[in-house]
Amino acid sequence: MDKTFRAFDPDQGLLLPPSLDEWLPAEHLARFIADLVDEHLDLSRIHAAYTEGRGGPPYDPRLMVRILLYGYTIGVRSSRVIETKCVDDVPFRWLAGGAAPDYRAIARFRKRHLSALGHLFVQALALCQAAGMVRLGRVALDGTKVVANASKRKAMSYARMSEKEKVLAGEVSALLLEAERIDKDEDKKFGKNRRGDELPEELRRRESRLAKIREAKAALEEEARQRAREHAEAAARERGDDEDSVTSKGAAAAEMATPKPKAQRNFTDPDSKIMLTGDGAFHQCYNAQAVVDDEHQVIVATDVNTNASDVGNLIAMTEQTTANTGRAPGELLADAGYCSADNLEAAAGYTATHGTEFYIATGRCRRGDPAPVAVRGRIPNSATEKQRMARKLVTKKGQQIYARRKAIVEPVFGQMHTLQNAKRLLLRGLEAARGEWLLLAACHNLRKLHGHVGLTGLAALVPS
Repeated sequence: MDKTFRAFDPDQGLLLPPSLDEWLPAEHLARFIADLVDEHLDLSRIHAAYTEGRGGPPYDPRLMVRILLYGYTIGVRSSRVIETKCVDDVPFRWLAGGAAPDYRAIARFRKRHLSALGHLFVQALALCQAAGMVRLGRVALDGTKVVANASKRKAMSYARMSEKEKVLAGEVSALLLEAERIDKDEDKKFGKNRRGDELPEELRRRESRLAKIREAKAALEEEARQRAREHAEAAARERGDDEDSVTSKGAAAAEMATPKPKAQRNFTDPDSKIMLTGDGAFHQCYNAQAVVDDEHQVIVATDVNTNASDVGNLIAMTEQTTANTGRAPGELLADAGYCSADNLEAAAGYTATHGTEFYIATGRCRRGDPAPVAVRGRIPNSATEKQRMARKLVTKKGQQIYARRKAIVEPVFGQMHTLQNAKRLLLRGLEAARGEWLLLAACHNLRKLHGHVGLTGLAALVPS
């Protein structure tokens, strides 16, 4: 063969020990994460949890935070996959310093310190502010449905629970009678020395299903009682009743309350709810909210709740934005899902107090709504807040400002879903879902920070 190839000898030994540091490019994201954890993030909340001196030494929190932050930034969230990456993948091996924590240790660390890891969102936001990436001149609010770690096939309505409870209770009773008959027959055949108290597999399965159904049914009944109590107490206060009357009417309403027949509860993750998602199908989901700054698509406020509607989040997310950043945004854009008479009235009050201008789509006119006010001329003093908002949005300035809403917030959800695999949560329960989403939002901001300042500019940042 005339062609000469470069030398290739897989069995060639190394003259000097290899250095992982030489295998990682200077501007790699893993180096940015490592410097961030070692020099800029406050891990005191995690360190404070280690008070027990007995037992084997745990992994250094810096190591665990390093690999979790890097994993959540690039879309690797499974503890088993992270364990594998710490062996096979150079950036993970470099971040872990050659250690390979097993998946149980990674999962336990994440579960134990999930609240502290979620708190890193505020620290990451402070670093973005220090880098000049958050201007708060214009922000946009929107929600996205994130799929819970639960199947909708594991959900059951209250009416179905009531039917199934009767069926299973009858089957369990029949199986118990059959087990008792078999025991008597075996006592006659083998004597009474046999223990004979093992439950048949079929009985164990039915009993566990019956217990789960009864637990879910009781939870739905308690939720119905709580809603009825709150509604009755609020109505009594509006009528001007005294506190004793308010309490008694709330208790009476709770006593009479029953869940709606179609009210559902999931057996795998009871906190998640059936919600309509962007693909037109219904899934077990949580509703994640985010306020995004226009300048660099940094998330400045975020939360997770179990209500499929966005309408109850407008003022809460605006107040969180002010609390997280230290100042109110100049303009806040939101779609028609946040429009209600109460929200528009509260937004007008917030504007008067903090100066934030709201641009909220009012949607289609509903039956009973007053006619739109004229685009030109003075606004009548009798105009409602919805009429005033609709008038603001049809002006040339209003159209130009509101047109930016999609370009600000929706790409952020797309980036998180694509780059961080954030369309589906791994952890179950509302508090765990909130903590995991906050960690995902923090990692989104860190990815933006890495692209803006790189590794060299990180040392100059001093969070405000």
